[in-house]
Amino acid sequence: MTPPEKKNLVEENKELVQEVLKAYPEKSRKKREKHLNVHEEGKSDCGVKSNIKSVPGVMTARGCAYAGSKGVVWGPIKDMIHISHGPVGCGYWSWSGRRNYYVGVTGINSFGTMHFTSDFQERDIVFGGDKKLTKLIEELDVLFPLNRGVSIQSECPIGLIGDDIEAVAKKTSKQIGKPVIPLRCEGFRGVSQSLGHHIANDAIRDWIFPHFDKAKKENKIDFEPSPYDVALIGDYNIGGDAWASRMLLEEMGLRVVAQWSGDGTLNELIQGPAAKLVLIHCYRSMNYICRSLEEAYGMPWMEFNFFGPTKIAASLREIAAKFDSKIQENAEKVIAKYTPIMNAVVEKYRPRLEGNTVMLYVGGLRPRHVVPAFEDLGIKVVGTGYEFAHNDDYKRTTHYIDNATIIYDDVTAYEFEEFVKAKKPDLIASGIKEKYVFQKMGLPFRQMHSWDYSEPSDGVQMSDEVRFFGSGRKISLFLA
Repeated sequence: MTPPEKKNLVEENKELVQEVLKAYPEKSRKKREKHLNVHEEGKSDCGVKSNIKSVPGVMTARGCAYAGSKGVVWGPIKDMIHISHGPVGCGYWSWSGRRNYYVGVTGINSFGTMHFTSDFQERDIVFGGDKKLTKLIEELDVLFPLNRGVSIQSECPIGLIGDDIEAVAKKTSKQIGKPVIPLRCEGFRGVSQSLGHHIANDAIRDWIFPHFDKAKKENKIDFEPSPYDVALIGDYNIGGDAWASRMLLEEMGLRVVAQWSGDGTLNELIQGPAAKLVLIHCYRSMNYICRSLEEAYGMPWMEFNFFGPTKIAASLREIAAKFDSKIQENAEKVIAKYTPIMNAVVEKYRPRLEGNTVMLYVGGLRPRHVVPAFEDLGIKVVGTGYEFAHNDDYKRTTHYIDNATIIYDDVTAYEFEEFVKAKKPDLIASGIKEKYVFQKMGLPFRQMHSWDYSEPSDGVQMSDEVRFFGSGRKISLFLA
């Protein structure tokens, strides 16, 4: 039974939501009301509508389908050339912005931080850009002969004028002898970057997996399989976080045969279906391909969470349970090895952080996955929400949050500022679009999209000669 004081907090926060909504015209208020709620214990979901078009005129932090495809899923694949097909602006302003770390020589065998564009002009809109795109792919293959393939990331004008990028892809693929992948990820499609994720996943299924099927049929899979092969999916190596996750998996005896897509390669995309288990980090952006792998190849998949000591230990055990006693024993050894180190960090910083509060607003998995890491440090999450979540994301969130937590989907700039003013959290953890607004308000802020341009925030790492998990050390410096 919910204690009376908690019931009062639920009612108090519901009144706050209604107060914030009063600023809108009636029509907009009714639309936004569906996206705001206060979580109540025992409810199976968060009670908000999601994956719906933003209200015209509000300040939204969402991105577009191009951002979801090129910026999130395909862009980090390091040995491919990713063409921003359209005017120069989209590629220029998204160039090298996510800190997807990789190993390689840029411009020789790796191209992750390079910007390739077809630089559409007015004449290309009038006469079409197919010939220009064909010439561009041919020239790029001469300039960068060690590239393993090309992706064509469509910007808005491509869909509006109807260029046949699929025909160009098939033609140029034969000419250069490498995969050329067309993506219909025009920015106007869908309601957020989420559709871009889906389009990118479908392109892997339709244009990449046939290469695996062919290689398997011809018995040309280029590695010896083992019972411990896993695919690490939806981890984009922002600040090196995929390396941190991979370290733990390999230390417990698993072999990562495919890493999608941070520090990933085209070959790893191709051999993904050869794994025994798919481990997905960012559920929202790549659950589609996990379901495709399950349907086409019978591959099981599971979501894991390496944020904070509690979830690291729990996830390692859940992963190990999918394998034999050897892996299960190794998992316990890994947990035993790192638990004292992580406990030392908790003991050092929790006394300084205990009782502080935080409000979250991010995309992907972080509005729920980082909650236990904050709790490990004694920090309470009083509000959380997603930029581009679907209903199943909010259902998964209920397992992480407490009673009376404010939930906001596609929160507007006005709403977020009003919630922050009312709840007065000690820390805001959100994205670059919110960063300077709240810093100018004098509030400590963590940039959760790129980990504030520092170390990874999941797994176990070294920093300033101190072992830390997540953002514990960094947050303590803000709030001490």
